[in-house]
Amino acid sequence: MEEYKSPVYGIKAVPIEKVRANSYNPNIVPPPEMQLLEKSIWEDGYTMPCVCYYIEEEDIYELVDGYHRYLVLKTSKRIFEREKGMLPVSVINKDLSNRMASTIRHNRARGVHSVELMTQIVSELKKSGVTDSWIMQNIGMDRDELLRLKQISGLAELFADRKFSIPG
Repeated sequence: MEEYKSPVYGIKAVPIEKVRANSYNPNIVPPPEMQLLEKSIWEDGYTMPCVCYYIEEEDIYELVDGYHRYLVLKTSKRIFEREKGMLPVSVINKDLSNRMASTIRHNRARGVHSVELMTQIVSELKKSGVTDSWIMQNIGMDRDELLRLKQISGLAELFADRKFSIPG
């Protein structure tokens, strides 16, 4: 019996024109998170491959997971040029129903951010001396979200860079 080897050990660089989206992914990413994803890929590079199924008859890789990473390569000129139009792909070999299940598992396994942990991260960043604008720009938060997390923390030092006055 052959020893199992996870698909991640066989990452391929695939030309973007040989990759297509599937027709069943229910995942939607709002514009601010798409901008953050583009920034993340620009700053850190592709750190996770897209997961695809190879359709030999068409010589096409159909996405199972990673549609938004794929979309960034297609829509960001600077990333497309840097990556030379190549998308990192991990290939799985499953029938359609199992690919659909895999897509949902990938989406749901990402989870959501814990408010408590995000508050703790903001607190640590503020204590290290970074500005609110740095946090908003690099973590993808808007001003209201940052203010809410700072309020939740209850730590006065998180507001040290703010001037307050009582309206009168």
